[in-house]
Amino acid sequence: MMSDTVWRMDSGVVFNIQRFSIHDGPGIRTTVFLKGCPLRCFWCQNPESQSGRPEIVFDRRKCTLCGACYAACPHGAIALEAGRPVFDRRICKGCGQCAVVCPSEARRLSGTRMTVEEVIREVLKDAKFYENSGGGVTLSGGEPLAQPEFARLLFKGCKQAELHTTLDTCGWAPWPDIEKLLEVVDLVLFDIKHLDASMHREAAGHDNLLILENARKISKLKPMRIRVPLVPGFNDSPEAVSAIAAFVKSELGSRDIDLLAYNRMGEVKYDFLEKSCVPLPSQSEDHLRMLESILGGQSAVPE
Repeated sequence: MMSDTVWRMDSGVVFNIQRFSIHDGPGIRTTVFLKGCPLRCFWCQNPESQSGRPEIVFDRRKCTLCGACYAACPHGAIALEAGRPVFDRRICKGCGQCAVVCPSEARRLSGTRMTVEEVIREVLKDAKFYENSGGGVTLSGGEPLAQPEFARLLFKGCKQAELHTTLDTCGWAPWPDIEKLLEVVDLVLFDIKHLDASMHREAAGHDNLLILENARKISKLKPMRIRVPLVPGFNDSPEAVSAIAAFVKSELGSRDIDLLAYNRMGEVKYDFLEKSCVPLPSQSEDHLRMLESILGGQSAVPE
């Protein structure tokens, strides 16, 4: 199946392979999360996905002050001050040596460079689940189109193995990259976060003009579901959801819309990366039901 030897030379950075996913497309799926994203959404629940390179996440609560990381780091990114390790991310190369020797797993490498063959080998371990449930493989992130050729080759391998393929995308990517990837995509899960361009730019780092134009183009070529990550105070108002629903109906045709309920599980990850986080409340069940009623009763699903 993987006889094309050039694929062995192609690799990308993967930060998670999640088995038994049931919210990332039809059936039981394996979701492969690729690192790198062009957006900087202030609510991002996977902040470790934003950078395209491997990086260390550090849970200081687990640190036993053993000093093994200091001794193992070949780049001098860890110093000892008063017996405590001090980590300089500007120097860190993401080699992961400190994580390898950490006895308490306080340090972990987020992101591993894998070949297409290695990833395909992993996802094929669950082939029986796909066959019995109508599932397959989903590429998510981060943003899969931040690594467009790696994503294309992954899906090409999946199609050769007769697996269903789903692309989970924020939509902010050059159209030629999207068009080429769509050749090996069965379903697109497409994020629409807000229809107001200036609000989108302030919240995510880019406006939504390219995103909405790409949504229009994809809707003419592939089956797609629209996903709206509900963010408290940003887009979880009746007005914002109604505007998205109206756009989808008028511009994209009849499409299912999934409302993704906000959860706070990702907030602790910011501390692991020594980044600041905007704490947000979770939506109440009553509020979610009200938003669902705008879409005719479609249920919100976990993000």
